[in-house]
Amino acid sequence: MKVIGIGNAIIDVICKVDDNFLIKNNLTKSTMKLVNENEFNSLVSNLKIEETVSGGSVANSIVGLSQLNNDVGFIGKINNDKFGKKYEEGLKKEKVKFFYTKKNENTPTGTCLILITPDSERTMCTFLGVAGQIKDIDIDIGVIKNSEITFFEGYLFDEGYPKKAFEKAIKNSKKTAMTLSDKFCVDRHKVNFLNLVKNSLDITFANEQEILSLIDAKNIEDVVSFGKNLKKIIVITRGDKGSLAIKNNEVVEFGIEKNLKVIDLTGAGDLFAAGFLHGHINNLSAKESLKKGTEMSSKIIQKIGARLS
Repeated sequence: MKVIGIGNAIIDVICKVDDNFLIKNNLTKSTMKLVNENEFNSLVSNLKIEETVSGGSVANSIVGLSQLNNDVGFIGKINNDKFGKKYEEGLKKEKVKFFYTKKNENTPTGTCLILITPDSERTMCTFLGVAGQIKDIDIDIGVIKNSEITFFEGYLFDEGYPKKAFEKAIKNSKKTAMTLSDKFCVDRHKVNFLNLVKNSLDITFANEQEILSLIDAKNIEDVVSFGKNLKKIIVITRGDKGSLAIKNNEVVEFGIEKNLKVIDLTGAGDLFAAGFLHGHINNLSAKESLKKGTEMSSKIIQKIGARLS
């Protein structure tokens, strides 16, 4: 396989809300908040669900790679419940090989409530469920060894079992990539993430806010210096400033597509990563890979949800 993704197997529950809903529920726009099962149920009880989709950050990227005709797979933990079955069906429909045998668990399959406000921003409330309980025994070494790249998400990382699962997968990978996922994750695991970026990852994906926070930098120039010294690949998305890739001493920038009818920013980073990784595994240049990432993220923000089809 080209890429095996390891991430939170989460069903996305997409709803439209107004800004007052966020204020009333003490939610900070454009961020991700972890909630428990009761909080999740209480939030969703008064909302109209637009759609439910097999989601999770890396899973979205893996589906994007599959839609670009790459041979890919995914490892994520689900329960043998209604959402778990729906999750597995959703991936198989997208021609993604799913490498996890679901069992009856005490904890339900993870769910993420995606709240879209009229300005197209998305605010997420995630009940991780069984997804966050991934262990090293859930990682199929044979699958990892037979893949060109193992792709991780920062959302999945946590002390204890998930950290051991990461270590086992990294140790057996030919090449590794990871998305830092969210500033919330970076701030929570700064020491571990910095260690991964410096010593274990070949490719790191981040938005500007996340990478600045990770290395306590004041500006993008500091990030470029850090990236050049690192001698690996760092890919940074910068909103309306476009994106850049730092590879050894080379810094490549790419702009944004203009005049888009932005509807929902869900999955923009996930699909950007899919486009870039597609370029990378198919031997395109850094610039062409950034272009492919931009193309994919531009398509996804013009529709609701994190799936192109």
